[in-house]
Amino acid sequence: MDFRLKLGISAGIIFAVILSSILYNAGPSSTTSGIDNKPSNRLRIGYFPNLNHAQALVGLETGGFQRALGDNVTIESKMFSAGPSLIEALFANQIDVAFIGPNPTINGYIVSDGNGLKVISGAASGGAVFVVRNDSGIKSHKDLGNRVFSSPQLGNTQDVALRKYIIESGFKTKENGGNVTVVQASPSDILTLFLKKQIDGAWVPEPWGARLVKEAGGRILVDERTLWPNGKFVTANIIARSDYLKSNPNTIRKFLSANIDETIWLNKNKDMGIKLFNQALKNITGNTIRQDELADAWSRLKFTYDPITSSLLQSANSAYDLGFLAKGKERPNLSGLYDLTILNDILNRRSLQKIE
Repeated sequence: MDFRLKLGISAGIIFAVILSSILYNAGPSSTTSGIDNKPSNRLRIGYFPNLNHAQALVGLETGGFQRALGDNVTIESKMFSAGPSLIEALFANQIDVAFIGPNPTINGYIVSDGNGLKVISGAASGGAVFVVRNDSGIKSHKDLGNRVFSSPQLGNTQDVALRKYIIESGFKTKENGGNVTVVQASPSDILTLFLKKQIDGAWVPEPWGARLVKEAGGRILVDERTLWPNGKFVTANIIARSDYLKSNPNTIRKFLSANIDETIWLNKNKDMGIKLFNQALKNITGNTIRQDELADAWSRLKFTYDPITSSLLQSANSAYDLGFLAKGKERPNLSGLYDLTILNDILNRRSLQKIE
């Protein structure tokens, strides 16, 4: 087995062990107990510095979330770079709500036996692409053999999509007896590997797809929207810690109402949205992304409060088939993952279409 694959699997096992320990030792106020029902005067938001988390960055940067919650609730925010660390922080009572991708959401729900978190809204659809080097000789899915590809993290949303595509194209990864190598690297390292021609392609979220195209001589082989019905698939949800959701419905209501406002505004104000996103990105990371790259990336995603549940369930099935979920056991039951009660009540009061 490839060393990097072993390392990624080991990291996943360590995460599960740590997370289980947190849930077991959290005591009476843990997310699984349902005992701690005291309202909180703060809301702690977790997010990634990714384009499909733009509502978080813009809402925090402009003060939109704070204005919606009022002076009686203090907002705190924390940036993450990987789903497992965010889920661990959620269950360790370090954050209350979060913008996060579907696969970490599924993993957290399963590890907590369905008690730790709920999906309370969607955030983004689309914005994931499979980019190959222009000089790689890859013209179609028939040319994936004897290649090296990359994804951001073993078992994450893009990794599952890449591995599924490899199989459906008639190939196998090396650990499964094939000749295709998949390595994991952070998006910034993927860009470096691309430039050094150490990988042939990568399945990445935006704006990294746009950056690989414009900065590293890449070409989009697959826009993932083409693989889904009506081009819609979830790339970011909003989740809440179960006990916080139960104890603070009014705070969650105000937060979701503000997120709906941010979502509608971003879809109507691309140029200003790009400017505010970059401004927020500079404030939290010290860096910005070229405007033309953000505009290109923006064109391949849509901000939405619809969690597109069918696509998450399909992703869960793919992850299970690949051995990333409940290996050796029955397919996990995700029937209790969503609680869209507050979201739908807000939408109904605004005469907007409710989420089925």
